[in-house]
Amino acid sequence: MATTLITGMHEPRIDRMQPLTPPDLLHRELPIDEVRRTAVTDARTSVAAVLDGHDDRLLVIVGPCSVHDPLAALDYATRLSGLAGTLGDDLLVLMRVYFEKPRTVVGWKGLIYDPRLDGSGDIDLGLRTARALLLRVLDLGLPVACEFLDPLLARYTSDTVAWGAIGARTVESQIHRQLASGLPMPIGMKNRPDGSVTTAVDAVLAAGAPHVHAGTDTTGQPVIAHTTGNTDCHLVLRGGSRSGPNFGPVAVEDALRRLRSADLPERVVIDASHDNSGKDHQRQAGVVGEVARQVESGQRGIVGLMLESFLVAGRQDIVPGRPLTYGQSVTDACLSWEATVATLDRLALAARRRRGTRPAGAGHAVLGARHA
Repeated sequence: MATTLITGMHEPRIDRMQPLTPPDLLHRELPIDEVRRTAVTDARTSVAAVLDGHDDRLLVIVGPCSVHDPLAALDYATRLSGLAGTLGDDLLVLMRVYFEKPRTVVGWKGLIYDPRLDGSGDIDLGLRTARALLLRVLDLGLPVACEFLDPLLARYTSDTVAWGAIGARTVESQIHRQLASGLPMPIGMKNRPDGSVTTAVDAVLAAGAPHVHAGTDTTGQPVIAHTTGNTDCHLVLRGGSRSGPNFGPVAVEDALRRLRSADLPERVVIDASHDNSGKDHQRQAGVVGEVARQVESGQRGIVGLMLESFLVAGRQDIVPGRPLTYGQSVTDACLSWEATVATLDRLALAARRRRGTRPAGAGHAVLGARHA
């Protein structure tokens, strides 16, 4: 798109404004065909079945902290699609394909905002790059998961997403709760950065209710949106800077009790990274081990896990003039691919063992969309 400047407004603290391609034009340029659309719909149905307990597999959302190199991300997706198929009887695997990175202060905000990693801020290119990657991952038969940060940008990619997240920094925001209430996929609400679970429970309640709010349609036109509420919202436990980790049996039972008191389904997804791992990527495996023990002992309130994983372990900084290590995160540190394989194998074993603890007469749900 040409960098036409928008004039006629006096905004002294805005350096310049440029037109942004509306969602419907980007959808036409990079369309989701009927095969892809069906795959997304089937994957959403499968995720909801796991959340509701109708499918006894574990939901696993795994992938880079944030995508900065589409080629490396596609390489990762190719490997993960094969592993997801192998473990598909026990795990419903979605790839974490995050393009928006919330920052506590400043820093690289994600591929959509800065696709060249140079501060040029070409959001139009970022949106095209992000959507093109999502479509290629879908073509591998792998459902995708994204965090929704800027409500204005959700319509550019939401039609490709099987599971979405509202992050720890935005879970208290009314705007994001309203957004989640109208999104077409299950949404995980993370507990607040300090560890407050009540805030996230409130978010699940709020997003499950109908709302009327201002928004935009796919043409970019301002509209009044009337939502019906999203009953597939659920709690994600990621630990807290003040309260510490919350993946252990006592913390899980406390979270389930809070959900029960709010008359909400008793289901949680455990984020093995962030404050649950002390922000040490190598400790994610220990978190998974403890969660796996709870699962195989029969804890059905745990319906899934999140992992930060890439091709190469650790993280790196973006330094002008310095080549980046292929397949290594530029935001939070991630597990290596080899460690990821071992971790998913452990979770699959836990899911199989939990299946053996089901009460008599309870069967293993087999959905038509289970391998979407």
